Amino acid sequence: MNFDDSPEEAAFRLECRAFLDQHAERKPDQIDWSQSYWASPPTEDEDDEHVVAAKKWQRTKYDAGWAGLTWPEQYGGRGLTPMHNRVFHEEEARYDVAAGMFAQSIGMAGPTIIALGTDEQKAFHLDPMLTGEHIWCQLFSEPEAGSDLAGLRTMAMRDGDEFVVNGQKVWTSSAQHAQWGMLLVRTDIDAPKHRGITYLLVDMASAGVEIRPLTQITGAAHFNEVFLTDVRVPVDNVVGDINGGWGPILTTLANERTGIGTAKHTTIEDLVALARHFDVLEDATVRDRLMAVYSMHETIRFLGYRAQTAAGRGEPPGPESSVLKLAASRRLAAEADLTMAMMGAAATLIGDDAHMRGFWQNYSFLGQWMSRIGGGTDQVQRNIVGENVLGLPQEPRLDKGIPFRDIPR
Repeated sequence: MNFDDSPEEAAFRLECRAFLDQHAERKPDQIDWSQSYWASPPTEDEDDEHVVAAKKWQRTKYDAGWAGLTWPEQYGGRGLTPMHNRVFHEEEARYDVAAGMFAQSIGMAGPTIIALGTDEQKAFHLDPMLTGEHIWCQLFSEPEAGSDLAGLRTMAMRDGDEFVVNGQKVWTSSAQHAQWGMLLVRTDIDAPKHRGITYLLVDMASAGVEIRPLTQITGAAHFNEVFLTDVRVPVDNVVGDINGGWGPILTTLANERTGIGTAKHTTIEDLVALARHFDVLEDATVRDRLMAVYSMHETIRFLGYRAQTAAGRGEPPGPESSVLKLAASRRLAAEADLTMAMMGAAATLIGDDAHMRGFWQNYSFLGQWMSRIGGGTDQVQRNIVGENVLGLPQEPRLDKGIPFRDIPR
């Protein structure tokens, strides 16, 4: 396992800084979280402005050769290692740039298309991802198919060279900004539920696509409901095989879980500063819980190194991505409970009445559920780890091997 920069990576870090210094402003050493997204959810206009800024920054990276660092050179990347990618994102996080909007395109859809897409799909989709022209969304979850993703009921009926799609998706991040979506549909109701699914690429401007924003408990609205009514999708937009969508699904989800698990969050220093502000740093119980959270931070950091080292050897993301995501979820839960405990009665305040305008209430306590549910719930990750890492028997399933049409609703 690699922990420190090699001489090559150290030189690359200096190269990253030179590019970033030339094109962006450094963040202050002490971040004012009261001015962050979490303390004051953006208005619709501010959200649109962020998207414009994100596309501009992505184009800047693309023009200078800093987009898709780990993608193969033949697809517009630089063919570098995951360690190089880690170094760049560590440095990029120090600058005031609109990053993160393309996690679903460059981090999820792109690797899936590179691994399993057709030559035509690669030629059409990959470059606009890297330039920032196209934002993507993930049309997976449904009202009756969240944790049990294979229970999805959005139907696609073959009509010549097209599929006609009808159904509903929910919790779709960035759908209101997306040009394209990764869409899972049911194409064979006579097959068992995991075998009758097809993975489609859908133009979000297609007739019959309706997007309705969902306002979250934090006041933000970056999730959406998406309704599909007689939406026509070319058969050429199938990734993998018809009725063979479970393989591409697993590729996408493994990349998503690794991204969630390695996402940068607040630091232990931020938590210590919160404890000092509320004069509880000398409390023995608080100190014990701070050390527990610190230990989780470090565990996640080293798990991230392990995943990146494996990726550097050319190994695709596997069940270890679930271990990483589950560790991150446990940290989020522990940190949320701790921040509320340290603030005491002040934790019930929000907005201008609250410390840091409610940053910790929104980010830590209310915001934890996006990562703990997104990409597969904590319970789903435990099943994956139990079955694929520990070798435990599968959970009993009454619907295993029977036609989907016969599964009770």
